[in-house]
Amino acid sequence: MKPQLEFDSSETLKLDWKTVLFFAAVHGLALLAIPFFSWSALGVMLGLHWLFGSIGICLGYHRLLSHRSFRVPRWLERSIALLGALALQGGPIFWVAGHRLHHAYTEDEQKDPYSARRGFWWSHVLWIFYPRSQFFDYEEYQRFAPDLARDPFYRWLNRYFFWLQFPLALLLYFVGGWSFVVYGIFVRAVFLWHTTWLINSVTHLWGSRAFDCRDNSRNLWWAALLTYGEGWHNNHHAYPQVARCGWRWWEIDVTWWAIALLQRLGLATAVQNPPTSASR
Repeated sequence: MKPQLEFDSSETLKLDWKTVLFFAAVHGLALLAIPFFSWSALGVMLGLHWLFGSIGICLGYHRLLSHRSFRVPRWLERSIALLGALALQGGPIFWVAGHRLHHAYTEDEQKDPYSARRGFWWSHVLWIFYPRSQFFDYEEYQRFAPDLARDPFYRWLNRYFFWLQFPLALLLYFVGGWSFVVYGIFVRAVFLWHTTWLINSVTHLWGSRAFDCRDNSRNLWWAALLTYGEGWHNNHHAYPQVARCGWRWWEIDVTWWAIALLQRLGLATAVQNPPTSASR
């Protein structure tokens, strides 16, 4: 059922300087990657980018929680959601609500939180710098993820996700010193932010179209490589409830490989596959 969004057209967009300064600070600290470089730290960054990005965001926040394209046991679902929260992209209720609105009102300049019709930079990051109450105030957006908002664990995670970075930073420091902190927290966060945001921006602008959707979603191979399969975005918008985004053998979908493994282990059930009528 399409969520009903009551949009306040009179709301004036204001630049949130606290948010701007936060993102600027993290980007600035990521520049410490040069003096703190080590191959082991780079490996930590890439490993956490996959763990928090592919498993936490793509598999967890997106395909599992937003679309319910498969099921896993509750303990595993919450563990995966915890990984998604560690990605530093917002709590699960915030993320899922925004994404469901994106699908319900794709590219609507008012009702889609990161509408590509408002330009590349808006869909990539400016929607965060100019927050609208409908998308950023808990009492507003929680209505679009009621299944999560009813769960005390998800409410807690939605409220305190930011503070999870501190025990992670301590762990990284004790394992590998400041280089692990710089790469595992700041470099990883910046790289993961921008690769995730590419799905909001570039895959609604460039690429091929396998399906004639009402929106401008595109399949973009290099975005799919950077986002563990999310770049096959036209496939996804055509059939958002399907657990895999890459359908053809050459459409690499690393996140789907993880779902398929969970299915083989008996941990993923009710996996939604592409309809045979849509085979290409």
